[in-house]
Amino acid sequence: MSRPRVFIDGEAGTTGLQIRSRLAGRSDIELLSIDPARRKDPAARAELLNAADVSILCLHDDAAREAVTLTTNPTSRLLDASTAHRVNPAWVFGFPELLPEQPERIRTARYVANPGCYSTGAISMLAPLTTAGLIPADFPASIQGYSGYTGGGRALVDAHEQDLAHPMRGAFLSYALGLNHKHIPETMRYGGLSRTPVFTPNVGAWAQGMTVTIPLHLNELAGTTPDALHATLSAHYAGQRYVRVVAMSDNPELLDPQTLNGTNDLELFVYPSADAQRVVLAARLDNLGKGAGGAAVQNLNLMLGLAEE
Repeated sequence: MSRPRVFIDGEAGTTGLQIRSRLAGRSDIELLSIDPARRKDPAARAELLNAADVSILCLHDDAAREAVTLTTNPTSRLLDASTAHRVNPAWVFGFPELLPEQPERIRTARYVANPGCYSTGAISMLAPLTTAGLIPADFPASIQGYSGYTGGGRALVDAHEQDLAHPMRGAFLSYALGLNHKHIPETMRYGGLSRTPVFTPNVGAWAQGMTVTIPLHLNELAGTTPDALHATLSAHYAGQRYVRVVAMSDNPELLDPQTLNGTNDLELFVYPSADAQRVVLAARLDNLGKGAGGAAVQNLNLMLGLAEE
């Protein structure tokens, strides 16, 4: 029996390299590669896109959309790691833990959109709580993200590791202060929000690893308690391999964003104030793991009918 063929369109980028590294040495798939000299040649890309069982798109949005038009073989499937198709209703959202039926949707879909890193953290906290009614859809949510510089792709990696004069190089920088970050649409759609949140991303001088936090005043959420928030998250993710809700008694005093580097894990925390009137929800993940390459491999495995791990 032939092995399923996988093509990474954009394998030279940050996410593409991570995915290729995670797939290296596997004997159950065949990795197809493009001649580096022809990696931007539409004809060469089309040949591999149509030869592969699943192609993973690690591209800018316009190039990802082009890849869809180039893929004419009806049996060739696409897993897009760009922002291009995340809120497109024709694409299945590639967060297997979102709903009980989500793994099967991914398994049978022709088109799967990999989530963004910040939105993975935000959605993982919001979706169970808005579904349960503990956070209303029109709640004025505030979300903060803190990521290592690899979350910004090749340009930001080069800024920190090669271009010492680059304006985005610094120990810690806040950005997207126009409040129009590209992850907001998917965060709203799959996090269950009808009101646009205030999302403020930040990048630090560490390579990878991230946290996402959502502060809450519980007097604005009638009947919601820290215990109720924690119990709802715990019930939603019970039995999941990659998502873990940490007991409040085990909350670390310091939340290091780099703790889960190299894994596909996602940890969720509920930090209550002493008077239980305020809470910080927190998610910790590797922006190149569950926030990008790790999630892509998890989705690829589902699409190929394999175990998620």
